Amino acid sequence: MYVISVAAELTGMHPQTLRIYERKGLVHPARTGGGSRRYSDEDVALLRRIAELTSEGMNLVGVKRILDLERRVAELESELAGLRTKHRRDLVPLRQTLSRYEG
Repeated sequence: MYVISVAAELTGMHPQTLRIYERKGLVHPARTGGGSRRYSDEDVALLRRIAELTSEGMNLVGVKRILDLERRVAELESELAGLRTKHRRDLVPLRQTLSRYEG
């Protein structure tokens, strides 16, 4: 866990930028009992992704939408992998050959 100044340094951002991103709902750092922000490695990676998207010209509304979509895709991929594992034993391989019907 990193204090805001360290998280800002690790991401090359100003601490005020991190506060703005939190206010906009882009990042949700943990809080201490006293209310100080604590950024995890995951938060730092997210901040770097935000920086990447904004450097490509994306505004913060677009960044939020992209992050939400990326999160949803990851959830769906995880769900699909779980379903594949769960139902793998139920699947029967099909042959891809044609047989002539002579009835």
